[in-house]
Amino acid sequence: MPLDTNTSGLFPIAPTPFHPDGRLDEGSIDTLVERYLAAGANGVTVLGIMGEAPKLEPDESLQIAARFIDRMGKLPVIIGVSAPGFAAMRSLSRSVMDGARQG
Repeated sequence: MPLDTNTSGLFPIAPTPFHPDGRLDEGSIDTLVERYLAAGANGVTVLGIMGEAPKLEPDESLQIAARFIDRMGKLPVIIGVSAPGFAAMRSLSRSVMDGARQG
């Protein structure tokens, strides 16, 4: 569902969960989504600039975005696409949008 002027509701800002060794914890993403949906979330926001997003590899960011998009179903997922340069932001934006269209 695209965001527009009628979009409203609760969009929690999700942390990115990690295992103690630094690997992404995809199982915890599933748990987060379940809890957000149970609490009545209308969508979710991931990869914000104030947390771990700037420290992730591009593939990790795509992996996280894809997991949240898949688990949220038709509900909106707002993806932070901040990066040190415009080329990296463009690449992440295009990759996330292409993946969302295919899913």
